[in-house]
Amino acid sequence: MGDFNQSVILEAVRHAGDGLSRIELAEVTGLSAQTVTNITRRLLDDGLIREAGRTITGPGKPRVTLRLVEESRFAVGVHLDPAVMTFVLLDLAGEVVRRSRVATPSPDPSRILTAMAERIEELVADSGVDRARIVGVGVAAPGPLDAERGTVMDPPKLPGWHGVELRAELSQATALPVLLEKDTTAAAVGELWTGRGPVDDSFVFLYLGTGIGAAIVRDGEAVRGSTHNVGEIGHIVVDPDGPRCPCGLRGCVDVVCTPLAIVAEAERLGLFAPDRANADVEEVDARLTALSAQAAAGDAAALSVLRGSAEPVATLTRVLTDLLDVDRVVFGGPSWARLADVYLAEIPPLLEQSSATRAFRSLPVDGTVVGDDVGAVGAGCAVLDSMLAPRASDLLLGD
Repeated sequence: MGDFNQSVILEAVRHAGDGLSRIELAEVTGLSAQTVTNITRRLLDDGLIREAGRTITGPGKPRVTLRLVEESRFAVGVHLDPAVMTFVLLDLAGEVVRRSRVATPSPDPSRILTAMAERIEELVADSGVDRARIVGVGVAAPGPLDAERGTVMDPPKLPGWHGVELRAELSQATALPVLLEKDTTAAAVGELWTGRGPVDDSFVFLYLGTGIGAAIVRDGEAVRGSTHNVGEIGHIVVDPDGPRCPCGLRGCVDVVCTPLAIVAEAERLGLFAPDRANADVEEVDARLTALSAQAAAGDAAALSVLRGSAEPVATLTRVLTDLLDVDRVVFGGPSWARLADVYLAEIPPLLEQSSATRAFRSLPVDGTVVGDDVGAVGAGCAVLDSMLAPRASDLLLGD
């Protein structure tokens, strides 16, 4: 109970921005004045909060404002994408202190893990942050994951990654605690930490990277599922007449909505010469960039390809929002910025036409406020979230 109440206090101070007095903390949290005093004393001793001046709000003693000490703790966030690895260092408020990005080496797990550990060490060293203040490393990785063992289990775009013990191996290499999170869920956590939505925020996050996935936020908390693999949407059929998927069906998300599918359509129409794109994630990424640049410059054929790719994504969005009954939709991920202008123009009206709840509400559709680094930022935020955010499950007694 004490740990839970401490998390409640820390979260209230973090959200307040300009800080809160002890009296205001008691009002906001519902905790007794004595409990607030005891907890804030511990937090002051630990250097997590500080006294930031006095304010006079009426008769009686001036109130002492308490604020978060952002530089008291830090977390590293890593996003493993088959095309690129992104690294960020976050302070306790979730602000990016340092970032870096590097092309993902060959899918060989040992090479990737070595490069990941080296890059983390460089990031910390370049930041000048005292290593003792780093509470852990969060890694956002494509699923499926075995969350209990901390292993990555055969992600479609990372051949050779069967049962790779990412959490244990990276922790040993960096001498830091490691939290492994599904990339889509990490992105949703990052979006939550921006504080744009209400406390009881509810949304679907559509993650556009080398592949495509989804995450769910309900009542202001990311829904992870019983195995932490919620959001595996690759084999939802969005075009029954579409290309055949390796699973045996036609028109699955994995073969219709991904950057590879978009680039393949552009090649089919002669916008690019057929090349090695079907096997090379870097080439696919470069061609998607070129295609979006052509569309932005007014190339009708390129714009038509992107508009066509928005239709099955709109179908997928409708299926998810009808099923989950959320309040809004958020798009993000490494591929999002290149598709945003077209998708934000095309998807909302398509969703409006077919949503089950269209008769009495509109579903806002937005891009992430975090940017292209949302996976890495979310992974770091997941570490901070595990430290700061209060959860009702923390009150349950174990065996």
